[in-house]
Amino acid sequence: MNNRIFITGTGTGVGKTVTSACVTEALKADYWKPVQTGLAEGTDTNTIRSLLSNNISQCHQEVYALKEPASPHLAARLEGVTIQPQDILAKLASFDVNRPLVIEGAGGLMVPINEDIFTIDLIKSMEARVIIAARNYLGSINHAMLTAKMLQYAGIPVAGWIFGGDWHSNEEDIIRWSGIPRIGRIKEAETVGKAFIYEQAQLLTPALNQLI
Repeated sequence: MNNRIFITGTGTGVGKTVTSACVTEALKADYWKPVQTGLAEGTDTNTIRSLLSNNISQCHQEVYALKEPASPHLAARLEGVTIQPQDILAKLASFDVNRPLVIEGAGGLMVPINEDIFTIDLIKSMEARVIIAARNYLGSINHAMLTAKMLQYAGIPVAGWIFGGDWHSNEEDIIRWSGIPRIGRIKEAETVGKAFIYEQAQLLTPALNQLI
């Protein structure tokens, strides 16, 4: 098994970037977001770089960086770009295989990468293990279970859940129904900075070291 960890979410805005920062810090891993959209709002790579405290992690440059805050396939279409999965996989192959790598996706599993493939297809091609970022909201059980079942159906190994926000009983039900373990929870914070990421990373480290 390789050292690649793909962070996906049960949807958009569930805390993938904060989860990625915490996992990257906890494992002193490298970080990579292959496709970035919504450049006007900044990049997740720069956000992660600003949140890490360790001096070991490297943040790799995106293969595609697109202006429109939309799914990769639509942002690329609007700019007249075709996202080529082989370019993403070639970049992945150039990284040090001995270094743990945290890969952050865009949205959830069925977000289109281009006109033909979805995020779940890219994960499978990368031969990465998945951590699912999730949080409680109306409809979260459905989104969480759909995500879990899709990964299981595709035969993609899942390391576990990382939940965001305050505990809710839905969390225990999702763990039980999915059969996927909980790695931990990242608490709610008014301000997310280096100190917060470092603190949360330390709490996640024991479980991550057992599962990854």
